Amino acid sequence: MSLFYVSDCILRDSLAMDATPVVARERVSRQMAMHEEQYTDLKPFRIFIGSWNVNGQSASVSLGEYWLASDPTPPDIYAIGFQELDLSKEAFLFNETPREEEWLQACVHGLHPNATYVKIKLVRLIGMMLIVFIKKELEEYVTNVAAETVGTGVLGKMGNKGGVSVRFDFHNTSICFVNCHLAAHVEEFERRNQDYHDICNRMVFNQFKPPKFIKDHDQIYWFGDLNYRLTDLSTDSVIKLLEAKEYHLLLQHDQLKIQHNAMKVFVGFNEGEIRHKPTYKYDPGTDNWDSSEKNRPPAWCDRVLWRGGPMKLIQYRSHPKLKISDHKPVSALFDASIKVVDSIKYRKLYENVMKKLDYLENEFLPQVAVDKMEISFGSLSFRDCVTEFLTIANTGQVPVKFEFIKKPNHDSYCKEWLQIKPYTRMLMPGEKLDVELEVCVDIISASKLNAGIEKLYDILVLHLDGGKDLFITVSGTYKRSCFGCSINALTRMKLPVREISDQMFQDLQQNKNLEDYPQCWSIPKELWILVDQIFKFGMLQEDLFQQTGLHSEFQCIRDTLDSQFTEKLSGSVHSIAEALLLFLEALAEPVVPFNFYHRALESSNNFILCKQIISEINESHRHVFYHLIAFMRELLTHSNYNKLEQKLLATVFGEVMLRQSPEDQKSKTISVAAKQSTERKKQAFIHHFLINDFDV
Repeated sequence: MSLFYVSDCILRDSLAMDATPVVARERVSRQMAMHEEQYTDLKPFRIFIGSWNVNGQSASVSLGEYWLASDPTPPDIYAIGFQELDLSKEAFLFNETPREEEWLQACVHGLHPNATYVKIKLVRLIGMMLIVFIKKELEEYVTNVAAETVGTGVLGKMGNKGGVSVRFDFHNTSICFVNCHLAAHVEEFERRNQDYHDICNRMVFNQFKPPKFIKDHDQIYWFGDLNYRLTDLSTDSVIKLLEAKEYHLLLQHDQLKIQHNAMKVFVGFNEGEIRHKPTYKYDPGTDNWDSSEKNRPPAWCDRVLWRGGPMKLIQYRSHPKLKISDHKPVSALFDASIKVVDSIKYRKLYENVMKKLDYLENEFLPQVAVDKMEISFGSLSFRDCVTEFLTIANTGQVPVKFEFIKKPNHDSYCKEWLQIKPYTRMLMPGEKLDVELEVCVDIISASKLNAGIEKLYDILVLHLDGGKDLFITVSGTYKRSCFGCSINALTRMKLPVREISDQMFQDLQQNKNLEDYPQCWSIPKELWILVDQIFKFGMLQEDLFQQTGLHSEFQCIRDTLDSQFTEKLSGSVHSIAEALLLFLEALAEPVVPFNFYHRALESSNNFILCKQIISEINESHRHVFYHLIAFMRELLTHSNYNKLEQKLLATVFGEVMLRQSPEDQKSKTISVAAKQSTERKKQAFIHHFLINDFDV
């Protein structure tokens, strides 16, 4: 029996009578794309990539002579990335900074004087900013401009680390620029790898159908403060080798090259030969290596990589004459071959394609095949992500469009825990496509799966344009977890969630027969363990609740909490701290219950009203609230060491302790200003309890 299940599609009489005009255009467009080389010519355009971690400094220097305009020939396109644009807490907490306009103007005035440029796009997330300029006379050839951001800080939201991206089509070539700032510290290369993959997976340009990811571009330029360091070398050893200009020996210890060669990150990307001194870390205002107490070894933190093509690297260098930061800026100059359309050739091919399609679609029936009708993802738990592939093949002689479509009375074509990439595509005759299906149990799904309201089961409708539908079954088994449970349920469980009976677990999650399950704890034991671990091992830790943990460590922490009550968790303090925030964010009902949410925001400017709200919430939630406040206040007594501030803690915990109901989130689209206002009110509510005395 064939590996493929074959379905014959009934085609309409002609292209003009197709299901929709959009589908007709897609078929023509796809055919034209297959023969692109017949109507395009490759022409070189010069692209300047620049990156600088400015360490929170103001734009007090000219950027032209020693960086942006240091070459005799003006580039056609500039992509300029900054990191640490603003290190203030205001920028970190609310993404507001006057430095955006300041550095934008510095760039505008620093562009090459022998050309006139226009800004294509500016995008910023906290301290990461990317600006793209193009020569004015080339602007008309730029289409489909889009920008996106991804924060990889705590909870995958905080934007102190992550990436910003701008994509567009230039002539007939799609280009994507990515500026990033990855996790810091020499030992954290695995977190940097994790940040890279998070950016790849979550940087999605949703305005396109199907959505475009970074990988879906002809040319990709990735740059920024990647933060990879030199491994197993002392500062003195590094400096001695630098003085001898033994760069090749030092680069054998370069973490990025090691991880890249091991195919852990940037697979398929290229980097130019490094012939410049390390770009980090300097005493600001000088060319002297770090003389602070930490005495960090020099490293090539700031990099430029590329993928796709064809493109030729002309220059790869640093710019040491700009000295206001502890980093030196870098730049890379490319001659990129861009596909330029020859309109005469295009029209001729277009006419031929139309004639061919008319003939094929009247003479042949398409044949479509898939390699499986059932997909099993096995056993999954909270925040597990598993990927499977479905191969769809066009075995006929005419183009076919497939699309996963919504079932009747459903809001989406798949359940919220499933992602399909791509969910629609045109397939040419003989073409195969591996469609990626990823199951990931997130905050929203976990509580429903725990309660038994939802199952890891879905039937996908694969619609074939002009023909019948195929039905693909997706299934998996969810391992219950304390992540996604309710406070009320957890305080009644004497044993970990995987040790109690199925009946008890379902009853508690659905608030049934509560009289049979008396309260055992004043707060969930799992919450107590997480707080206790940080209290014992993390009170002096810098960057607490600001630096992400490792996903592998989180999985160990989760499985331990779900299976045993222990006095010691495996994993770094940062992983335990992020697990605490995830635990609070995943609660089926937040610490301040949903029905108090709007009142809490309205009362956030009045401490007496805030106290009144907490006095009215149920006892177990009130105990959790005051336990967390006491924990935060204790952390602040060690602020000389951990560098934590009241407003930072209030913002981070306010985000997870006060949450809008999922129904309200779906029903409203709010502006950036309204979102910032809500975040400030959440912060203010928690902040009252950190600075004022009160009776519990």
